Amino acid sequence: MSSTENLITSIQGLSASSGDLSALHRILKGAEETLRADSDLELSTLEQLDASKHSLGYLYLLDVLTCGPMSKEKALDVVLLISRFITSCDAKQILVSLCKRFKDRVLELEDPLRGVAPLLSAVRKVQVSSKRLTALHPDCLQLCLLAKCYKAGFSILSDDILEVDQPRDFYLYCYYGGIICIGQKKFQKALELLYNVVTAPMHSLNAIALEAYKKYVLVTLIHSGQFSVSLPKCASTAAQRHLKTWSLPYTEVGNCYNEGKISELQAVVVAHSSDFEKDNNLGLVKQAVSSLYKRNILRLTQKYLTLSLQDIANMVQLANAKEAEMHVLQMIQDGQIHALINQKDGMVRFLEDPEQYKTSEMIEVMDSVIQRTIMLSKNLIAMDESLSCDPLYLGKVGRERQRYDFGEDFDTVPQKFSM
Repeated sequence: MSSTENLITSIQGLSASSGDLSALHRILKGAEETLRADSDLELSTLEQLDASKHSLGYLYLLDVLTCGPMSKEKALDVVLLISRFITSCDAKQILVSLCKRFKDRVLELEDPLRGVAPLLSAVRKVQVSSKRLTALHPDCLQLCLLAKCYKAGFSILSDDILEVDQPRDFYLYCYYGGIICIGQKKFQKALELLYNVVTAPMHSLNAIALEAYKKYVLVTLIHSGQFSVSLPKCASTAAQRHLKTWSLPYTEVGNCYNEGKISELQAVVVAHSSDFEKDNNLGLVKQAVSSLYKRNILRLTQKYLTLSLQDIANMVQLANAKEAEMHVLQMIQDGQIHALINQKDGMVRFLEDPEQYKTSEMIEVMDSVIQRTIMLSKNLIAMDESLSCDPLYLGKVGRERQRYDFGEDFDTVPQKFSM
């Protein structure tokens, strides 16, 4: 009997209890080098095992069989095998490295849609709690983005992430998530995720934060209708110093947008169109330009009760009354304004917000927001208590306090300034 056959027998016999699995793990670890050199080991060998019952052994053999370069035909078989394994195996035995290799093979086949469902399943199996970010979250969102499965990607963005192991995973999770929310026209959620990247702690500027900032500027214009030159105070020193320097075309768009002049904004967009196209942000820039028309119409509602469509077109620099009507109708549909259009004389009458915040639907919305706030507050208190008992944190705080503690009356003069 060959070494591979002996190993298959051990896997089949030692996959029942936790004690047997520990013994099997030791056997597999010891046989790893032998397996890599075994020419008899093929993908067909896995047919002797059940992925749901023999997950640990199946995983080891699969890992050996899928490492290194391979032909496109074999990659297709590997993707199918790993996909089946991810969906049916025991969650404790899924390794992140295997799922990442699966993602790489799917991308090699230029078929990201094939990997979306298996990686969504893997994320839920590997995730200890809904608050924890795994290394598979960014990979799953990347495949959803490439496959344009925005709804599937959005399904894992609804959780409030409070526990992160690797900063890079968090950067990519928020960056890919922000793009998915842009694709879904959920600009508020996109702004929240991109904000997390821009303000995340960093010692030096990284490419993910820079690309996130460019999109952050444009989404801010679309959603909020204004641009702030200064970054949020919680942003790192590296971000404060370098982000604006490396994204000058975007800050220029933001400054022109604030002035409210369409012609100047369009001139800036034309001047930097090659930069926007290179960054794959030209479509987003055009949406920002379109939102300036809406912002200017919104300003008119604060000054006038009634206006003709032609007056609106003239005031906001639209081509004709028909374009003005299209913009007003879209804003009414999106709930940005409340108005009535008289088709006979082409007049628009602006109305007050009819929402009285007394309906059962609005009460449910308010209640869900309150419950989420309460939950976040509890999580913050728990994190604060955990941090206040962390020996590493307390040690660092103690050292910092010793460096800057000059006594209660602050009379002590540092030695380098003493006469």
